[in-house]
Amino acid sequence: MNDMEQTQKVSRETTLHVRDTCLCLHAQRAARALARRFDAALRPFDLTNGQFSLMMSLNRPDPPTIGAVATFLAMDRTTLTAALKPLERRGLVEIKPDPDDRRNRRLSLTADGCKLLARAVPVWQETHDEVDRLLPEGSPGRLRSDLEAVSST
Repeated sequence: MNDMEQTQKVSRETTLHVRDTCLCLHAQRAARALARRFDAALRPFDLTNGQFSLMMSLNRPDPPTIGAVATFLAMDRTTLTAALKPLERRGLVEIKPDPDDRRNRRLSLTADGCKLLARAVPVWQETHDEVDRLLPEGSPGRLRSDLEAVSST
């Protein structure tokens, strides 16, 4: 008997069941398709969809901490720090020590970052509207609330 014959195999039926029902697989596939669509739309601004989302998370009156942004974006701090570097190098984001606790860092958009974001938002909105039209009527809101239910657990 060879190694393949000795190893236990997963049935074809199980493979098809996972293919057809696995929420994680379907969410990953949808996320990749959405990411490609938004990456293409934001390419003229030299932004990825992730960078756009990160910049939007900084668009607030008071500069948030790295920890607060990481939590909001469901990223670990190390990944967020790496994602911030190209935006900081481009002069779109500033990272400054927290005046109340110098161990923390506060994040903010620069004037150039605000201008770029303002130019990119209409393209994001147009692309988002296109995606919403692909979904059955009323389902974009339901999809968002369903995804929120999963991500908040």
